[in-house]
Amino acid sequence: MFFPARCALGALVAALLAACGSSVPSASQSSRYFDNSRHADAWSGGARMIPIHTPNGAFNVWVKRVGNNPSLKVLLLHGGPAVPHDYLEAMDSFLPAAGIEYYYYDQLGAGNSDQPKNDDLWTTNRFVDEVEQVRTALGLTKDNFCLYGQSWGGLLAIEYALAHQDQLKCLVISNMMASIPAYNAYAKSKLMPELNASDLATVQQLEAENKTDDPRYMGILVPQFYEKHFLRRPAAEWPEPVNRAFARQNEHIYTLMQGPSELGAGGRLVNWDRFADLKRITVPTLVIGAKYDTMDPAYMEKMAKQLPKGEYAFMPEGSHLAMYDDQQRYFAALVGFLKKQD
Repeated sequence: MFFPARCALGALVAALLAACGSSVPSASQSSRYFDNSRHADAWSGGARMIPIHTPNGAFNVWVKRVGNNPSLKVLLLHGGPAVPHDYLEAMDSFLPAAGIEYYYYDQLGAGNSDQPKNDDLWTTNRFVDEVEQVRTALGLTKDNFCLYGQSWGGLLAIEYALAHQDQLKCLVISNMMASIPAYNAYAKSKLMPELNASDLATVQQLEAENKTDDPRYMGILVPQFYEKHFLRRPAAEWPEPVNRAFARQNEHIYTLMQGPSELGAGGRLVNWDRFADLKRITVPTLVIGAKYDTMDPAYMEKMAKQLPKGEYAFMPEGSHLAMYDDQQRYFAALVGFLKKQD
């Protein structure tokens, strides 16, 4: 965390703590945050493999803890499906300074976790059960466990909350609508018309012919769609963790469940809809939407109103990865919400 110069002079720190605000951690707070004495994973830098049992065999998934806070522990669910945790590493610039303990986690089939080749594994219910096994292995409880999900991770977080909210302290749904049919309707009415008509026809033809590896496919979508609605910078300037995540993406699982791109969904998730069930989620929940997102921000605001303890944070400069292109607002909202639960 960057501190203003007026707070950087060692001799004046104690006198100026109040002037700099309560977000500046004291020496004792920093010491507690980095106290690894009760963490068996400390010897490996917080990283470990967790065994997962499924109807199709036993596997291992990778997690990595950052920090120490007995009353607030955030498990991060990445998007995709099967785009690994790497792109979430922007968290490192904000959550430690706020004293928030958090866990990177590659879901089965992604990143550092096992990647079995069995399509029976790639169902929402099986992923929910996996998250519950991870929670149990990490010792997270309703007194300290906050679940964060971004994109597909937000869908998974909703499903987990509907099945296991008795284990939750709070929930964050970032950049994910509660209905794939509504997402597809938004893509059709708002996102697709922004593409050049002939280019859109080419994209749809290549999808119909299962030729999405054709260079023309991403050659159209990157400048006309991804740079406008996914991360609002030229792709050549995208941050290294984002590029690393997509280089390690399990494309088979992604396509099987989501479809070939973010321009709507056409895989196993195509009929998923939980909007009417949001009223059953009674834990404090933050919904984060963004003006230029692939997901309809107005719909996401309605989600927050549907949730009994819902809050909505709007990113006016952000897209699907608002944690990068509207970063200061994004983390002010996220950290503010999490600190209220601590």
